[in-house]
Amino acid sequence: MPRFTIHDLAETIDARAAAGGEGSYTRKLLDKGAEHCAKKFGEEAVETVIAAVENDRAHLIAEGADLLYHFLVLLKARGIKLEEVEAALGKRTSMSGLEEKASRKE
Repeated sequence: MPRFTIHDLAETIDARAAAGGEGSYTRKLLDKGAEHCAKKFGEEAVETVIAAVENDRAHLIAEGADLLYHFLVLLKARGIKLEEVEAALGKRTSMSGLEEKASRKE
């Protein structure tokens, strides 16, 4: 089985967003606006935290997948590409996490 990546998921979201249709959950989320997408992402984040605290591996994996999906939908709703987030991460790898955090403007 070919490896499915987060880039594959982003491409699927892009395709479903472009295609539209009532049968697309992605399109329905996007049609409700970025604020709705942000709320869904927040709900999934909470569910992911709960799964982690409960130490339920299978549940955490499933919720993690949901979280990644909803994050990518939120990025799409705001017109941000996954590559932009990757670029931000890439800039951070040149220093330690503590140095990077200290360098951010609060």
